[in-house]
Amino acid sequence: MTQDTAHASLTGGNLPLEPNGFVGREADVEELTDLLGVARVVTLCGAGGIGKSRLAVRVASQVAGEFPGGVWLVELADAVRGDQIEPRVAAVLGVKAEPSRALADTLIDALGDRRLLLVMDNCESLIEESARFCRAVLNVCPDVRVLTTSREPLRVAGETVWRVPPLTLPRSDGHDLGTSEAVRLFLGTSEAVRLFADRATAASRAFSVTEQNAADIAGLCEALDGMPLAIELAAALCRVLTVEQINARIRDRFRLLSAGDRTAPARQQTLRATVDWSYQQLNEPERILLRRLAVFTGGWTLDMAEQVCAGNALWAEDVLGVLCDLVDKSLVLADAEVAGETRYRMLETIREYAIEQLDASGEEAEFRRLHRDHMIEVAARIHQTIVRCPRPAWSEICPMLVMLDELQANVWAAVRWSVESAGDPESALRLLVLLRWPIIAGGRFTPADKWLDRLLDAAPEELTPCVRGDALALRGQVAFGQGDPDTAQIACAAAVDLCREAGLYGPLSGALAILAWVAIYQRRPERARSLLDEALEAVRMVDDPWHETVIRSMEGTFALSEGRAKESQRSFEAALAIAHDLDNHWAAPVALIGLAQVAWLRGDLAEARAHYERALDMLQDITAHWQAITCLSGLGRIALAQGDLPTARGRLIESLRLCIGTGQRLGVARRIETLAQLALAEEDDRRAVRLAGASAAIRSAMGGAVLPPGFGARMEELLQPARVRLGDALVAQLWAHGQEMSQEQAVRYALQFDEPYETPLLLGKQAVAPMTTLTCREWEIAELIARGMSNKAIADELVISPATAARHVANILAKLGFSSRTQVATWVIEQNRS
Repeated sequence: MTQDTAHASLTGGNLPLEPNGFVGREADVEELTDLLGVARVVTLCGAGGIGKSRLAVRVASQVAGEFPGGVWLVELADAVRGDQIEPRVAAVLGVKAEPSRALADTLIDALGDRRLLLVMDNCESLIEESARFCRAVLNVCPDVRVLTTSREPLRVAGETVWRVPPLTLPRSDGHDLGTSEAVRLFLGTSEAVRLFADRATAASRAFSVTEQNAADIAGLCEALDGMPLAIELAAALCRVLTVEQINARIRDRFRLLSAGDRTAPARQQTLRATVDWSYQQLNEPERILLRRLAVFTGGWTLDMAEQVCAGNALWAEDVLGVLCDLVDKSLVLADAEVAGETRYRMLETIREYAIEQLDASGEEAEFRRLHRDHMIEVAARIHQTIVRCPRPAWSEICPMLVMLDELQANVWAAVRWSVESAGDPESALRLLVLLRWPIIAGGRFTPADKWLDRLLDAAPEELTPCVRGDALALRGQVAFGQGDPDTAQIACAAAVDLCREAGLYGPLSGALAILAWVAIYQRRPERARSLLDEALEAVRMVDDPWHETVIRSMEGTFALSEGRAKESQRSFEAALAIAHDLDNHWAAPVALIGLAQVAWLRGDLAEARAHYERALDMLQDITAHWQAITCLSGLGRIALAQGDLPTARGRLIESLRLCIGTGQRLGVARRIETLAQLALAEEDDRRAVRLAGASAAIRSAMGGAVLPPGFGARMEELLQPARVRLGDALVAQLWAHGQEMSQEQAVRYALQFDEPYETPLLLGKQAVAPMTTLTCREWEIAELIARGMSNKAIADELVISPATAARHVANILAKLGFSSRTQVATWVIEQNRS
């Protein structure tokens, strides 16, 4: 060791003081400090702006006490190709060149057996030189550890590559930020939000995270991919803009985030400079592939990249190698394994930059079209697999559906481009129609409804009758799934006309079946029976046993709605038998749910629970929201009926949370109604009435949604005990308060079981009792109906005219949601028994 280096060994190194507070990454720091104890070279890899340098300095400072020779930071950020690395390391360590001897040899001797940590920052500038130097150090200096940061690995023996992830994002779904406690938890669970709050507070003393701006902060952090540099640049804008204003302008992120730390390297002062520098380091094939990959939204597979991005100076067989290089350079993330294939994605900031480059290249229209055509090809492959003969095993279908879940964003991007840029509504509709079964069975009603409406509004001459008829049938099925029978009837009636004319028996059977469902809700049993028979006849014309299971299940539901339990059970069992023959895990749960409902009607709760649990088990690997929601809700109601209130609450809340994400307003209303029944069982009458009012308000706001049979009776069962305990006036007040809640407020209230919710006085308004409430006279007449008395006998008993008695009976039927006196009688007897 020379005299020039002796003094350096007595110091603790040259780590800089951190300019501001280090936020988050506690688990990352702990893992890396442990890793440095066993690995000789650790490389922190990640995209520009992801926080590699700050993390390296923090980790180095944590382990400094373990290195008596010091911790030494070698900055390579300003290095250019052709520079040598040894002089930079020597300058940091205080090693001087010796005459007639290579500096590298002098450095190795100076390091010798010292126990120290070298932190080499931004090695991508001199990647080959860094790798060569590290290899030499590792071979000769046993006690030296090296921590490097780079956008790509060094690829030296003994190197451990540690990919730096984005900061963790908020997990809130946007419905739970209405309280100070929720905001506190929101802050604590997201590193990205904590960083934004810290830097925004430094920029503006007036800033704080509140219930009002929490959702905007969450959206902003998500839009910025949890990238520290982007978040810090955005937070600095709080000195001149509100969070809402920043969030509204973040789409133009490269222009907005253009004023950073003047003391930082030039390529880190703005977001654009950071990304642009990375792009300039790529070779031409890497640039070509990166910009073409921007046509994918949300992710892609290797096969998709080869199919869509090859051509024009990039061969398909070269895509894998170039893609691997982009992963190594941290511009593409190998995100996860899905259905046996690796899914890749870009951070949205990188993707936006790549889109700009694609547009500038003049290739965007060509590769958007290739992307759209590939998505149609994927959809056609899935459709053919589902409907082909011989029927495939579920093990063959399931991976395709799991992959489709991951590609949803690509589907909607392809639809949008076809409509807004290519002016090709027919191709967009073909894509949606080919995905009919995944859309319906998976409960993907949103945004399918909006796109179908927009595409079907196109001039009829722009669409072939075949595609238009198929799409109309799909629109009706989606509308009915959303609880909108009026739209369903209009679309399916038009579909029936077109499908009959074009001989499209598959979509014809689906349209007829939905019209039958509408007839059931309209209490027109004769029409429903006729339409179901016609639907079965149509589906047999195309030999589609899977669709036949759907119609058989509809027959079972129709019979169940009329109280014909044995007939209903036969239909559901027939549907289940076909589903088992097909090994179809979409159709079988529908039949099992029907059998559970039949068992519930018979009072066999154990059998009902078994059917629901079996159905739920079959849905574990696929997206089938409607079935899962129904199973969870059914299990919740069974637990409620058995007095197991904690289990009931867990199942019902899980059902409601899942329902929120599907956009099914009717489903939300039903779940809230059941939670009202749970509140009543917990003797929380105030909550029960509010939730009941909120549920009724959501139904009312839907306009076309027909109240189901017995809805009023269920409301009456819920409200009557509350009226006894609270009085009519307070029940009317609570009901009115529930009616005034928006759907979002109602959902938030339903999910916050422990939060007190005071009833405000409705100043200037008169609280009106719920329309489902039976008057005292109507209760009296309902009791007489239960005794089997006719209208004339009731009139004689109460000394009123037969016309008045008939009017009271009609009101009772309407309020309770029943279609027969027998239903009223049965209900009254059950009420008296309970």
